[in-house]
Amino acid sequence: MLLKDMLEKDFNKIVDERLTDPQQELNNSPYNTKLGVNMADDARKVVNGTLDIKDFHNKYHASLVAEFGQHITQEEYNDKKKSGVKWGMVIDLRKCIGCDSCTVACKAENRTPPGISYNVVLEKEIGEFPHLAKVNLPMPCMHCDNPPCVQVCPVRATFKLDNGIVTIDNDRCIGCRYCIVACPYGARSYDFGESYEEEMLGFNDVTSPEYGIERGERKPKKTPIGTVRKCNFCLHRLERGEEPACVETCIGDARFFGNLNDPNSTVSKLANSPRAFRLKSELGAGPNVIYLK
Repeated sequence: MLLKDMLEKDFNKIVDERLTDPQQELNNSPYNTKLGVNMADDARKVVNGTLDIKDFHNKYHASLVAEFGQHITQEEYNDKKKSGVKWGMVIDLRKCIGCDSCTVACKAENRTPPGISYNVVLEKEIGEFPHLAKVNLPMPCMHCDNPPCVQVCPVRATFKLDNGIVTIDNDRCIGCRYCIVACPYGARSYDFGESYEEEMLGFNDVTSPEYGIERGERKPKKTPIGTVRKCNFCLHRLERGEEPACVETCIGDARFFGNLNDPNSTVSKLANSPRAFRLKSELGAGPNVIYLK
């Protein structure tokens, strides 16, 4: 079976293999596991239109107050379409050679700690011997139009910017990890505080540019330790007029980045290609990372 013959469901199976077990993930959190799992399931129902957002809030309000107390912030998410820029990415799977330069560039740019990579390349062998092929599936955050992670966050630390980027306020994040199990793409990681300091002297002296300010030494309550982290399309680079690090360094020229709201942009044209598809489109999340097969 060649790459072009694969269906969306075949790619979705590759993604599902990377997902964490919700029960196991939340068992390591100090917060209510059952509440998180149930909220994650219902957040996806809100996204696909089978559950009204007001009913979602009414259903969980009392439980959230009891669990999170003064931390809770329940605000109705405004998912009205914004005018102006909507950043998106198109990845050509025929060009991706699985070199992992995107993973390395992202890790270097964002100075992520051990075990945390915002960009990964999933690999899968397809076909039968001797007719075998390898599929490379790069996976950044999808930056969905209707992100389940935003719906499920009890403190609104995860939110969507007007430019379409889904980001995290690590000063507000309490590390409940509900967003990790709500994300259908496995794009989020918990920062346990591990460091490369022993291998790279001075690693902790410079914090990731994504947090906007110099926070000094990497330690709890000053840096993202104990919170959730994810790709944000290198927002700090976009503000300087640059592309995300993974796009700039892709040696196969497999990644394209730009404004999906501009019909004349390269990404907009590629997103409307007959080769284009979105992962798990049936969920209704509306991912803004589009693939070409």
